[in-house]
Amino acid sequence: MKKKQTVFSGVQPTGVLHIGNYLGAIRQFVDLQYTNESVFCVVDHHAITVPQVPEEFHENTLKVAMLYIACGIDPKESIVFIQSHSTEHTELAWILNTMTPLGELERMTQFKEKTEGRTKKEGVLAGILNYPTLMAADILLYQTDIVPVGEDQVQHIEFTRMLAEKFNSRYGRTFSVPEAYVQRDTARIMGLDDASKKMSKSAPSSNNYIGLLDSPNEIRQKIAAAATDSGKEVQYNKIKKPAISNLIEIYSAFAESPHSEIEKIYKDKNYYEFKNDLAELLIKKLAPIQEKYKELTKNKKQVLEILYGGSRKSRIISQTTLSQVKEKMGYVI
Repeated sequence: MKKKQTVFSGVQPTGVLHIGNYLGAIRQFVDLQYTNESVFCVVDHHAITVPQVPEEFHENTLKVAMLYIACGIDPKESIVFIQSHSTEHTELAWILNTMTPLGELERMTQFKEKTEGRTKKEGVLAGILNYPTLMAADILLYQTDIVPVGEDQVQHIEFTRMLAEKFNSRYGRTFSVPEAYVQRDTARIMGLDDASKKMSKSAPSSNNYIGLLDSPNEIRQKIAAAATDSGKEVQYNKIKKPAISNLIEIYSAFAESPHSEIEKIYKDKNYYEFKNDLAELLIKKLAPIQEKYKELTKNKKQVLEILYGGSRKSRIISQTTLSQVKEKMGYVI
């Protein structure tokens, strides 16, 4: 019998989880959990690379965990836990830091974006620079084969592969070398207010995204205000009509219908009619997630039990991997 592959991924507890996060990551987690050994965590250590308000940070961490479950991640099928509950993540990150050339970290696109325009006085926090080594540690601890990510995270997986291969070459095979798993058609949902930029939970305007917990009225208002292109034809053309094409991609993903079929349905209709239907589709599809989330908020003790149980399961794996790493490096263990 063929051994199941291991899937690992995580989401930061910052900002508002939106449909881009769901389509590009969380829905993939749900689909993959039944055919693979699956490990999903709330990556709270990554969140503190920027200052957090303690009370909000605490609540947001639990919110992401509850949304995982509400979206369909089953704790009976997957290991679900909070990153900081496993000390092996930071310990392996330090070890990997000692093997990582500074230039590799400075070349990371995310580092460039987050530090662009900063003055010497403002400075750059070391956590932003070292973010990729912590992410690599997250992945490698669980002997991960598959990492479901958006297109903007593929560089991080390539960085992780580089470190795994470097360690394996130096000390003997220790880590599985992971592959990025990108669902191309929904990997990069763009902002509703600007189709040239990715939908972002840290966007200055909430009109950029549809939050997973947005009310029906909020969804209708945001879709109504969403940017469109000149003309009135509902056509998929990412070059000539990027804004309406982005909305078609969202419709396609939630309706599980190809772009061509949507174009046929709206051949003789205008943007207004299309937007109305898209809003109602989103309201319908998000309703079960929102209902499950409300149930979980009424029983946070149960949620914490799931997370603590997930942490115990995850540490059986992570402690084994870290012990192998330290033994091969010559640590006294």
